[in-house]
Amino acid sequence: MTFEIVNIALIGVAYIFALFFVAFATSKGWLPTNWVRHPFFYVLSLGVSLSAWTYYGIIDLAWQHGYGVLAYYLGTGAMFLFAPVALEPLAKLAQRYQLTSPADLLVFRYHSREAGTLATLFMLLGLLPLIALQIQAVAETLALLSRDNVAALALPDTGVTSKDLIAFFYCVLLAVFTSTYGASRKRRAGLASAMALESVVKLVALLAVGLYAVYGVFGGLDGLDSWLADNSDMQQLLYSPIKQGSSHTLLLVFIATAVAMPHIFYLSIAERPATQGLRTASWGFPLFMLLMALPIFPIMWAGFALDVTEPVQYFTLAVPRASGSATLTILAFIGGLSAATGALIMITLALATMVMNHWLLPGTRWQSDDNMYRQLLWLRRALVAALFLAGFAFYLLLNNRLSLSDLAIIAFIASLQFLPGIFAVIHWPQGNRRGFIAGLLAGMLIWAAGLLFPAMVGNSGITVGGYRVPLGMEIWPQVTTLSLSANILLFVCLSIFTRTSSLERYAADLCSDDSISQALRLELDVQTAAEFRLRLSESLGAATASQEVGRALRQLNLTEEERRPYALRQLRDRLEANLSGLLGRVLAGQILDRHLPFVTGDQPANKDINLIETRLSRYKNQLTGLAAELNNLRLYHRQMLEELPMAACSLGRDGEILLWNYAMADLTGITASEVIGSKPEYLPAPWRDLLTEFARSEEDSQFKQQVDIEGASHWLNLHKTRLKQRVGKYGRDNSNRSKESRSRDNRGDGQMLLVEDITETQLLEQELMHSERLASVGRLAAGVAHEVGNPVTGIACLAQNLQFDSDNPEVLETADQILSQTQRISRIVHSLVSFSHSGNQETEKAPVDMRACVEEAVQLLSLQRDKTEVTFANQVPEGLIGLGDNQRLIQVFINLLSNARDASPDGGHIEVEGYTRAGLACIAVTDNGPGISPAHRERILEPFFTTKEPGEGTGLGLAMVYSIVEEHGGQLELVSPAHPETGRGARFIVQIPLLPA
Repeated sequence: MTFEIVNIALIGVAYIFALFFVAFATSKGWLPTNWVRHPFFYVLSLGVSLSAWTYYGIIDLAWQHGYGVLAYYLGTGAMFLFAPVALEPLAKLAQRYQLTSPADLLVFRYHSREAGTLATLFMLLGLLPLIALQIQAVAETLALLSRDNVAALALPDTGVTSKDLIAFFYCVLLAVFTSTYGASRKRRAGLASAMALESVVKLVALLAVGLYAVYGVFGGLDGLDSWLADNSDMQQLLYSPIKQGSSHTLLLVFIATAVAMPHIFYLSIAERPATQGLRTASWGFPLFMLLMALPIFPIMWAGFALDVTEPVQYFTLAVPRASGSATLTILAFIGGLSAATGALIMITLALATMVMNHWLLPGTRWQSDDNMYRQLLWLRRALVAALFLAGFAFYLLLNNRLSLSDLAIIAFIASLQFLPGIFAVIHWPQGNRRGFIAGLLAGMLIWAAGLLFPAMVGNSGITVGGYRVPLGMEIWPQVTTLSLSANILLFVCLSIFTRTSSLERYAADLCSDDSISQALRLELDVQTAAEFRLRLSESLGAATASQEVGRALRQLNLTEEERRPYALRQLRDRLEANLSGLLGRVLAGQILDRHLPFVTGDQPANKDINLIETRLSRYKNQLTGLAAELNNLRLYHRQMLEELPMAACSLGRDGEILLWNYAMADLTGITASEVIGSKPEYLPAPWRDLLTEFARSEEDSQFKQQVDIEGASHWLNLHKTRLKQRVGKYGRDNSNRSKESRSRDNRGDGQMLLVEDITETQLLEQELMHSERLASVGRLAAGVAHEVGNPVTGIACLAQNLQFDSDNPEVLETADQILSQTQRISRIVHSLVSFSHSGNQETEKAPVDMRACVEEAVQLLSLQRDKTEVTFANQVPEGLIGLGDNQRLIQVFINLLSNARDASPDGGHIEVEGYTRAGLACIAVTDNGPGISPAHRERILEPFFTTKEPGEGTGLGLAMVYSIVEEHGGQLELVSPAHPETGRGARFIVQIPLLPA
């Protein structure tokens, strides 16, 4: 069965446009989001690693190595089967630092730009055969299905044939697709959808061909068993190669594919940050590979049973072609085209990113305008096109001299050379860049001399001294063993016997489980998050810098005003990770080191306690044994400090706040999350000056420091202790430092500050002082009463004599007023004495005309001409009679009216109103002053509390008013502001029991 080549080409173009449509639909959001993000979608996208070789060439490998071909499925599947151990640590590392390729991973681990440059070069050389494989598979299957082109397979022409021309246009079409949906970061979801579709298509096609082989060719499983029984040589063909060493070498070769090949690394490790997706792949992807492996041997047996004339590697297409079914043949062709397409897209995309990040960008001092994303997009597109062109040129150079399985083995052996270096990323911190580079160079040179160059020139051996030395695929197991052995030997020996730099050790510790102990706290040369944008704009452009900094701030839930050093370090790390995904690890590090360098000085770097605790909390469920016990001990002491009833905070050497316990948060009103990682200089008043000055002072304690917190005075005792830095891996012992040396760093190696709130104690002391003052006033009042009483009695006697000696009405009225005032003086002295005594004093109660009391108070205040001029309005109704002491109530109104006058402006108006309520006579005194602030309302009745200037008030007036009203069994009420519409004025309401009816 043959087809017109144009028709086959159109079918291929239609399939590629179907991929375009799926990618476009995903980017437009037409596909449900939960589909695209489902873990099984991730498993299907991983299927792109099963290229055209797995679809076609694997049959040829099965014929050569029998059951040994299962090493491919066992090796690659084993890496995913043990993903939680083998791949998950790498995935977490790649996610944290945005490592999108093996070259990025090696640069990060070995802290060497040369490692990334060489890795990119060798991966490009190693994957060229794999790119040529996909193009060769598409070109030859086109020729196989086309009329009169079978002969071209057996006798390839050295010129460009029609199949090569169609293969070229196929590469152009794929380059356009890859540039559209792969080069743009925003359209990567569409690319993943297209790759998932590619996996489904090739799986369905291969299973369909396998089912036809079993049921269409052999008539079922029983028929297959009968055929195998009749053809025992076929069974012997499966077992014999296993006894050879090459089958074991295959298993080793295929293990490296899951982590060393950049396109598989990108899909399996870098692209999918969700741990759940990787764990689903640990069983989902081996299951997918099992389904792909099931049809392999039935298809091979069916090809031999049908005596097809095509090469074994194309039995997957030749068997359905021999069936005469156009539908099955086209489906098989589309399956192979799909496998080649997916692999070509992902390989060129991964290589383009590596070449850009490790060759082009680091070679220049990157400067960008505001269109940096567009520049990178077009640069990546140009590289994709160049790689497709290079792959096609390599395909023409090979001129179909090698089979698909040979090309695949050459590429897999090249990727195997990276396995020692990648293994050491997590599992061998002692490995260094000298060992890695030397081992990689040795391994790749042996690979190139033994396999790549012979394949390129078509040389199968050389003759030395009459002895023929075989080269090429004839000795690939020996080349594999020799290259890997030399690689590992040099890597291990040089790593052990050469010095490893401190930065390399630090990077190794970050990759290993020991990263917690190496968290260093370095200071940045920036003060605010907003400064990041200004500095990065020089290299990234203003718009790009603004966008990248904004994205990092959102990821960390930080604001532009952030000033905490710990948060700024987090921001820098996040920016470096994000830029690594955009520009590569090398250039991202160069830009950050140039514009946002760490401050280096004579002092050793401090351990970043915050980062250590963050990592411990993240990995606490993974700690076992002694590590878990130590972590529990840390948590116990941490909780003790957090729950300490005394406010406490600790400072590092550089002044960063490392601890802020609950008592400190309650005292200051500042939560720990707001200040951890910041410095005391960034705290709000009054804590900024208080803690900063105390931390810098050489005093170990300060007592009774008065601060104002929310308008109220507080008194604090401050204590501190210095924490000495001990000898460690990155520290030094400061115990022998001289006093002069320590004085140069007033903050010491570290400090614990304790803040004791003694406000209640201080207030109790003040109350005791008040009590003592009151006792003194009582003693003074007793003396005053004794000394003043005699003259007052004499004045009263003289006034009484005037009453008896004169009939003049004016003299009699004056004598009455004198007697009234002497009685008032006596009562005032008695009130002062009574007030100084504790407990209520019995008051002689009688009917009192409330209006008359107010009127008398107004008249007495009117005699003070040196006070503020105000008007009094006595609006107390006549007949409002209360039960109490007339003179003491007059004293109440004098004090209230006096305070109202002092609070009112010149020309102010004071109203006195009277009414009854619930058996009480209520007198309200209202002014139009500023009112009483909320901060003073609770204290205005305290003795000796006054808001007046010193010398203008004693603070006893309202206290005496409250005492007198309470003695009468009444109440004193305050309303402020008295006039809500203006927010001004104060109203005091005196409530005295009414005279019983």
